[in-house]
Amino acid sequence: MSATPGDAPPDERRPSPDGASPDAGDDEPPFWRRPETVEKFADRDPDHRLVELLDRWDDPSSTGVLDLGCAAGRNTVLLAREGFDVWALDTSPEMVGGTRDRVAGILGREEAERRVLVGRMEDLGRFPDVRLSLVVALGVYHQAVDLASYRRALAETARVLEPGGLVLVAVFGPSSRPGGTPFRRISGDEPVYEGFRSGRAHLLVDLDRLDREMARQGLRPEVPTEAVRVEMDEGFRVTINALYRREADG
Repeated sequence: MSATPGDAPPDERRPSPDGASPDAGDDEPPFWRRPETVEKFADRDPDHRLVELLDRWDDPSSTGVLDLGCAAGRNTVLLAREGFDVWALDTSPEMVGGTRDRVAGILGREEAERRVLVGRMEDLGRFPDVRLSLVVALGVYHQAVDLASYRRALAETARVLEPGGLVLVAVFGPSSRPGGTPFRRISGDEPVYEGFRSGRAHLLVDLDRLDREMARQGLRPEVPTEAVRVEMDEGFRVTINALYRREADG
């Protein structure tokens, strides 16, 4: 189904050590606002799992897709070129600006500014309920800083998906050792870790916990969820790749 925002103006095999651009608000670290960071993310190829997924829809123009945490638009550009009814959201104005510049070459400047928005993953209020066929959420949910905001983000994703709609997910697992050093769990009951290059704490869950949290929102695995370990020059990273389907109402 087509996606139409309201009146308000918002597997990767080898993810970067900090995932996609964060969706965390005005306290966003400078890392995500640097021109060189925007350029680096703009140079990346579209996610290979997304590329393989797009053949599922026969009529892209009537298929609403949200690129959540779009960074510099590597997946937004693909979706626009393929003719999907694409929307994109990120908290970084610089990332949004970079995505708009690239999408403008396909859809025109006015349409790019209408469709690529600054906003938060926990608040998709500009999108009406049950309108999207696909949410692309790669390197995004782990940017939450506590369990409450994490669950709000998942609930918002489920809310904007039509029954049978899909969400493509990649998050970092807590067993990652980038640079050979484990992430440090912050004291407390929640799985919040520090040690990321952006300087922010992130909420990291393992594969089973991710499936459980998604199930709380009526999102069930379309294919088995996988934890992918990628060796680095020093240490390794673990990415949890998943594809969930929203259950039908009732």
